[in-house]
Amino acid sequence: MTVCPTATEGRPFGRVLTAMVTPFDADGKLDLDLAQDLAAYLVDTVGNDGLVVNGTTGESPTTSDDEKEQLLRAVVEAVGDRATVVAGAGTNNTAHSVELARGAEKAGAHGLLVVTPYYSKPPQEGLYTHFTTVADATELPVMLYDIPPRTVVPIQTETLKRLAEHPRIKAVKDSKHDLLAGSDVLANSDLAYYSGEDPLNLPWLSVGAVGFVSVVGHVVGDRLRQMLDAYESGDVAGAQEIHHGLLPVYRSMNFVGGVIFSKTAMRLCGYETGQPRLPLPAATDEQVRIITSDLWDAGLVLVNPDAAEVTSR
Repeated sequence: MTVCPTATEGRPFGRVLTAMVTPFDADGKLDLDLAQDLAAYLVDTVGNDGLVVNGTTGESPTTSDDEKEQLLRAVVEAVGDRATVVAGAGTNNTAHSVELARGAEKAGAHGLLVVTPYYSKPPQEGLYTHFTTVADATELPVMLYDIPPRTVVPIQTETLKRLAEHPRIKAVKDSKHDLLAGSDVLANSDLAYYSGEDPLNLPWLSVGAVGFVSVVGHVVGDRLRQMLDAYESGDVAGAQEIHHGLLPVYRSMNFVGGVIFSKTAMRLCGYETGQPRLPLPAATDEQVRIITSDLWDAGLVLVNPDAAEVTSR
């Protein structure tokens, strides 16, 4: 089985990963050069030790399979020697998910993120068979993505315990918001938990999570690492202080959504990654002003001279 380059004991995918946006040029086409620059920036400057490529924040619903492969190869080439690159490979079609997983392995990914099949509302046995079928398709370690607010169906606790017995299913990105259920799985399996909901990063550490798969890591990955370090060194008050300082960033992200927030925030910080593809619209002027205000409130240095005039909420 492939071992991720930043994996350590109990952390099969590293510590702080950002679900990277997919850069598009002015014509809405994939910009691979910018993707490589952005990946290097997120790893070398912002402090992430891993990136998720072709996830929802990467607009996977609107990129073709060919674009996904091109993007993944570009990111692996840029940072794959010093960061874990996890490929989003989950769909609501098991056969298609297997194809994406095998393509990701060939493109050099270190691991797979596989979301619960959405819209179809499969029963738990269907989830179990779906996930194990994808995990059987490659030699890559798998992180499950449990996000019932979007997929409707949660991965139930007993199903997660069964999935933990698979040799390549190593972790869960949790966006279920259920600390009790997660605690049960953590206490009774070897699955590693990664918080998939930024405002809950610190609470998840308190019950045993080992890291984050973040959206706000585009701009505050260094602070997420500092919060994790502080908590694990016993400085809970210091971790709380960092968490409280990030509240304006969490607020903006929840206000506009991950893709719109991330692309706008990156532009304000000096990286133009293009507009989202429909059905996601570009940020409105008011949304840009709110994000600008919140990033300044969080102490970020904004370098884009074209940032909108700040208004208070």
